[in-house]
Amino acid sequence: MNIKAFIPNFVTLLNLLCGSIAVVFVVNNHFTLAAIFVFLGIFFDFFDGLLARKLNVQSELGIQLDSLADMVTSGLVPGLIMYKLLELATNTNGITITDDWSDSLYWSGVNVSFLPFLGLLITLSSAYRLARFNIDEDQQTYFKGLPTPANALLVLSLPLILEFQNNDLINATILNPWFLVVLTLLSTYLLNSPIKLFALKFKSYGFKTNAVRYIFLILSVVLLIVLQFAAIPLVILLYILLSLFNTIN
Repeated sequence: MNIKAFIPNFVTLLNLLCGSIAVVFVVNNHFTLAAIFVFLGIFFDFFDGLLARKLNVQSELGIQLDSLADMVTSGLVPGLIMYKLLELATNTNGITITDDWSDSLYWSGVNVSFLPFLGLLITLSSAYRLARFNIDEDQQTYFKGLPTPANALLVLSLPLILEFQNNDLINATILNPWFLVVLTLLSTYLLNSPIKLFALKFKSYGFKTNAVRYIFLILSVVLLIVLQFAAIPLVILLYILLSLFNTIN
């Protein structure tokens, strides 16, 4: 086996491992720990492609493996987080399955609330977006639709804001079921929208050819320093707006 060719794939597998661990933490309501592993997974996701290009070992296997890893870290995890947030926001025990109905199924006492399952639309949309990306030869220098890692960060920021920002108005907004439903639908659209978004890939480091990237990075750092986790949704919004401006010009 070519060890050099396996190095980027190993990094991709680390992304998948981090995503799988994050799933376990989300299911057990440990959102901060889940966030740490998603951040690690996205870090590995960024460097696996970089390593493949630097080592000149890009392969079809690596492309497919990368999407499979992203499907967990940046597709399944945000869908589960939105499920959990909708469950918390609705604060309902759901529909109780009675003994009469479930005698043959042994499901007596199980409560089902259907609205939180809407959050899994994010997972389905992420899968569709990743599949389209793999067969779209145009997306080499730009993205068509919001990349799954960016969308994952957007969703992941919500429980972190609740945990660390301690702002009653923001908390009430995030835990409003209508807000979460609208955000879920917006996320679903953005993932597969025709909007062209610039990629953070530098072919050179001159300011003139990378002005939009430098402006984005500088403003993002300022926002994160000032607003902490609450800045993440604004950073995503800034990314979209600068991309639209860049496309027009």
